[in-house]
Amino acid sequence: IARQNHPAINSAQYSVRASESRIGQARAGYLPQLTFQSGYQRVGPAQLTSVPSDPYNYYSNILTLNQTLFDFGKVFNQIQIQGLYTESTKADLSDVSGRVIFGVKQAYFVYLQAKMSVDVASETVNKFRQHLEIATAFFETGKRSKIDVTSAEVNLSNARINLIKAENTLRLSRTNLNNAMGIKNSPSYRINEDLVFKPYEITLAQALRRAFDARPDLLSAAKKKEALEKTVVLNQKGYLPVLSGSASYGYLANDHKTDENWSVGVVLTFPLFTGFSTKYQIDEAKANLNVLKSNEDSLLQQVALEVESAYLSLKEAGERIGAGEIIVRQAEENVELATGRYEAGVGSSIEITDAMITLNNAKMTYITALTDYHIALANLERAMGENK
Repeated sequence: IARQNHPAINSAQYSVRASESRIGQARAGYLPQLTFQSGYQRVGPAQLTSVPSDPYNYYSNILTLNQTLFDFGKVFNQIQIQGLYTESTKADLSDVSGRVIFGVKQAYFVYLQAKMSVDVASETVNKFRQHLEIATAFFETGKRSKIDVTSAEVNLSNARINLIKAENTLRLSRTNLNNAMGIKNSPSYRINEDLVFKPYEITLAQALRRAFDARPDLLSAAKKKEALEKTVVLNQKGYLPVLSGSASYGYLANDHKTDENWSVGVVLTFPLFTGFSTKYQIDEAKANLNVLKSNEDSLLQQVALEVESAYLSLKEAGERIGAGEIIVRQAEENVELATGRYEAGVGSSIEITDAMITLNNAKMTYITALTDYHIALANLERAMGENK
C-alpha cells in the first residue's frame, strides 16, 4: 500500500521521469533544428518627409535548417552525463522506497506492541477484578479486613486507567501506521499479527559487505561522481570549435514585387575568447567533484555506523527476549503462589498486588524486547540496502 500511495515515493518517481526527459533533451543535439520565421509590416512615409509616397505592405517568410556536424563529442558527453544522473535518481528512488518501507515496518510493529499491551492491560484488569471478588468474599465471611477490599478496589481502578491509556496508544499507533502507508481515510482493516521471535543469523562483516554492495545512496553517489568527472571533460571541450551546417529558403515581398532567396553552407565556430567562462566552468566542475568525493567518504562512514548500530541493537534485543521469557514465566509462577497463599489465609493482599504488578511489567518488558528486535531487524535490512 505504501509503495502505491506514499507521496515521497511518488515524488521520487517523478524525479526519475524528469531526469529521463533530460536525456532526450541532450539527444536533441544530434538532430537538425528547423525553424520558420514569418513577418508582416505596414510601411508608410514619415510626416515630415519631402518625398511623397503611399503606404505599402511588407512580407517575409524564411525556413531555416541547422545541423551540428562535429563538436568533438560534446553532445555525446551530455547524453552520458544525463544518463548517469538518471541512474542516480533511480537509486534515490530505491533509497526513498527503503526508508518508506522501514517506516511502515516500524509503525506496524509498534501497532502490534500497542495491541499486545492492550491485551496485557485487559488481562491485568481481569486478574485484579477476580482478586477483588475474592477479597470481598473473605471480608464478608470475616476472614479478611476491609483494607484488603479497599486495596483491591484501588488496584482495579489503576488497572482500568492503564487499560484506557493502552487503548488510546493503540488508536494513535493505528493512525501512525496509516500515515506511514500514505493513506488518509482508510477503510476498516485487520492486522496480521506476526510479532514472534525468529533468529536472524548474520555476522557484522557480512552485513557491512552487503551494505557497501547494495546501498542505493552509495550507488547514487557513485553515479553522480562519474557524471561530474564527465562534466569536467565536457567543460574542457568548451575550448574546441564546433562545425555546423545550415540551409535556408525564404522570400521577401511587398505590394509591388517578390524576391526569393536560398542559402546552403557550413560554419566553423571557434571560441577565441569567452571572458574566461570556460576556465571557471572547469574549476567549478572540479570543485563539485571534490565536494562529492568528500561527501562519499562521509557517507561510507555513516553507512558503516548505521549497520553496526542496527546490528548491535538486534543482538541486544534478541538477548532481552530470552531473558524476558524467563522473567514472564517466573512472574506467572509468583502470581500463582501468591494467590494460593492468600486463598489459604497465610498470604497478604500486598503479595498479590506486587506479584500482579511484577507480572504486568514482565510481560510489557518482553513485548518491548520483541518489538525492539523486529524494528532493529528492519533497520538492519534498510541499512544493508535490502528494501523488501
